Order: sequence, then structure tokens, then C-alpha cells
Amino acid sequence: MKKHFLLASDFDQTLSFNDSGHILSELLGLPDFRDKVAGLSHLNLVQQGAELAYLLRHDPEYRRVTKDHLLEVGRRVRLKRNVAKLATMLRQGIDGHRFDFYVISAAPEEVVLAALDGIVAPEHVIATRFGWNAESGEIEDIRRVAAGFGKVAAVEQLRLQLALPRDQVVYVGDGQSDIPVMLHVNRGDGFTIAASEAREISQIAQRTVISDDVLSVLVPILEERLAWGPSQIRALFEGHGLVIQEWDRVRTDWLTFRDGADGGAIDLDAVAEG
Repeated sequence: MKKHFLLASDFDQTLSFNDSGHILSELLGLPDFRDKVAGLSHLNLVQQGAELAYLLRHDPEYRRVTKDHLLEVGRRVRLKRNVAKLATMLRQGIDGHRFDFYVISAAPEEVVLAALDGIVAPEHVIATRFGWNAESGEIEDIRRVAAGFGKVAAVEQLRLQLALPRDQVVYVGDGQSDIPVMLHVNRGDGFTIAASEAREISQIAQRTVISDDVLSVLVPILEERLAWGPSQIRALFEGHGLVIQEWDRVRTDWLTFRDGADGGAIDLDAVAEG
């Protein structure tokens, strides 16, 4: 029997090239977004990924943001290549396998919906949701933050809604806010893919894929979950008018050296003999 999968993906820098917080800061003419986020991270005041939501609700410089600002940010987001084609291929199914594609993001809901308008159905987007003041047009409360353990809750809710076993969940992400949900998916024998070489995420994800084309995430899914070989994978993409021009598999070793306690050099011969 063909399997049914939930494929959940982060948005900022997984489906897009830019962080929506940076785009918003440029729109507002505020240059210190990175410093503000770093400060919140060091204080552990909010969950990783929820810094923008906190700033929009509490920072005086960001309190003036309206829905129109966020919609404009979404229109300015530069998506990676073939997001629409990925959504279409998943919707059509692959070799009889079904895929439900959802985007789970700490970015504001208005940003994600505007960026993915006509590509991903609104009901398949779970993002940070605000309550808006009808008179001032400003944010008056935060109703949902899809960051950190909020992503875990979102994935688990979708899995139960779709009546899927844990090993038929796939998650794709790129940053620290994706770590809790990747650990959760891994524990259930699901499949996790890092869209970044950042050590903190690539060490947790089962596969890492680096590309400016989001169709690349299908490669490890086809290999690891559908047991396809390279020729089948190439044929699938060619059937959709695409050719894999470069496909390099590189094993990455993360190494840090320091001087030994006695300050002496390492004896390479002794190491080789051992």
C-alpha cells in the first residue's frame, strides 16, 4: 500500500532567501534588527524564532507596524526557485504516494500568506498570528507563535488530524527554532532535513541539502522514504522539465583543535600506530 506523508516546512530561509524580520526593518528604516534579536536571544527572554513577534508587540519602534506593513513585507520576500512546482508535485502525489504540504513558521501570518499567495492554500499555513486593534490598526495581542515548541505542537496536531503514524512525518528547516521539532520528529522515526549547513541544525537533521531550489528537498525524501535510486530521481525531475545539473554528496566533519594540556605537539606516528 502506498504511504501518505505529512511534509512540513519552515518558511524564512528555508523556502525564502531572506528573513522577514530584516525585510520589515528595512521597510521601517530601522537598522538594528540583528542586534535586537541577539539581545533577546542572550537574555533567553523569548523562544528562538519568536523574537520578531516579541518586538512587534513590545518594542516602541516596531509597535507602529500594521497589517499593510506585513503584507508589503510578504510581497517583497524573495522565494527560492520552484516553490510553486514543489507544491504542485506534492499535491499531485509521487508514484502513488500522497503528500500533505504545510508551512509552519514563526514569521507573521500576513507575511507568509502574502509571499505564498496562489502557491500554498491559506489553511496549509501555520504562522504567528496577532490580534489587531480595530481603531489604531496596531497589534494588541499575540494569539499564536509557531516557534520552538509551538512548531512541535503544530506538527503533532497536523499528524493527528491526518491520522498518520509518526514515521510518516517529514520536517524541513534551517535554524535553531527548528531544533525542538526536529528532535520530536526524529524520536518518532520520522525524517528531518536541514536546509542549512549551520552546525546546530545539521547535526540533528538526518540529511542536509544545500540548494537555491526547494525541489532539492525531494531528493533525500525519495531516497530515504521511497527507496528510489539516482536514475529514478533524475527521471522524475526530467519528466517535469528539469535536469539535475550538479549533485555532489559531501560528508561534512566538524572539527575543533586545541593545544594539549602539556602544550606538546601531537605525535602523528603514534596516532597512526594506535
